[in-house]
Amino acid sequence: MLQISQIKENKAATIEGLKRKFFKNAEESVEQVLTLDEKRRETQVELDATLAKSNSIAKEIGAMMKAGKKEEAEQAKAETGVLKARSKELEEALKAIETELQNELVLLPNLPHVSVPAGKTPEENEVILENGAIPELGEEALPHWDLIKKYDIIDFELGNKITGAGFPVYKGKGARIQRALINFFLDEAIAAGYFEIQPPILINRDSGFGTGQLPDKDGQMYHATGDDLFLIPTAEVPITNIYRDVILQESDLPVKNVGYTPCFRREAGSWGAHVRGLNRLHQFDKVEIVQINKPEHSYTALEEMSLHVQGLLQKLELPYRVLRLCGGDMSFTAALTYDMEVWSAAQKRWLEVSSVSNFETYQANRLKLRMKSEGKNVVLHTLNGSALALPRILAAILENNQTAEGIKIPKVLVPYCGFDTI
Repeated sequence: MLQISQIKENKAATIEGLKRKFFKNAEESVEQVLTLDEKRRETQVELDATLAKSNSIAKEIGAMMKAGKKEEAEQAKAETGVLKARSKELEEALKAIETELQNELVLLPNLPHVSVPAGKTPEENEVILENGAIPELGEEALPHWDLIKKYDIIDFELGNKITGAGFPVYKGKGARIQRALINFFLDEAIAAGYFEIQPPILINRDSGFGTGQLPDKDGQMYHATGDDLFLIPTAEVPITNIYRDVILQESDLPVKNVGYTPCFRREAGSWGAHVRGLNRLHQFDKVEIVQINKPEHSYTALEEMSLHVQGLLQKLELPYRVLRLCGGDMSFTAALTYDMEVWSAAQKRWLEVSSVSNFETYQANRLKLRMKSEGKNVVLHTLNGSALALPRILAAILENNQTAEGIKIPKVLVPYCGFDTI
């Protein structure tokens, strides 16, 4: 969440940043926030003055009574009664203003970092790196949705029977390679200094608000209405919320956590080859890395996280590219995002498999996540990244490694799978 002080001190830059995120009515929203803040401060000043005057008169009443000034004391009591009534009105008005101000602030997205390219669509994202040779497959090459039927490793029809579209059932070697990928990703993160967390996959509203899913993504998450809980869209949400309302010590930093969870998203539902098969699901598995760091170190940490994800793709022998997302394609909460995409040889297109983002203080302001430094509380920076999301990784592995004899498993996964071919 943006802070009032940040908006007041950098009004023009705030408006410009909101426009780069293609936030509608940027000027009007900023003016509304500043107007409400001014009204809040004026109301607070009047309330403080009214309370001070009421308290001062109340102290004089006793002296008046002792001096025999009963009539003056009664007048003073009447005046304090008027002042108390006014104080109550002002307190209620202040509470209403603060609620309205908070409601306006939470609608403002995070501001993009200076390095974020201009643009609104994915086509305007900046390709900053490509790695690996693009495999050339013969005309007989199959897309992964045909390969999984051929080798009977994932069943979409069975998932549709049990739950609905977008909830596949992994079978046999399909299930084993899922487990292999999860364990490989976790082991690599732990070796890189991340501490493993296994969080709940249901969150409350406070957690959804803390990391910015609510109110922005309200309606896009699965909602258990009876208990007012939400199925997580990513492990980022419960892991980051571990530190909600926490004051860390400087010696605690950087915080580096990793967790595996299933993830749930209602957003899937469009038609076409770009969402066919494993390309987009309602439920999928993902390993997430999360960091909490000092503001001055967070962008170094972001680069380290990007390199960690790239290292996983290299070990899986998948050709990939790294994009710096433009302002219009970034998430509501991110200040800078790198997307990693792998090449899908049978589909002949790039598939996004990871986003690594720095949120700067945006989430920490909502979470009230701070660090004690030299007697002061410093708001920290939060970062996270997919390391990695499984469905499209598996799609690329299946497609890129298909041969006449079967699908070859990347060497790094063989010890985890217990087999080298499907």
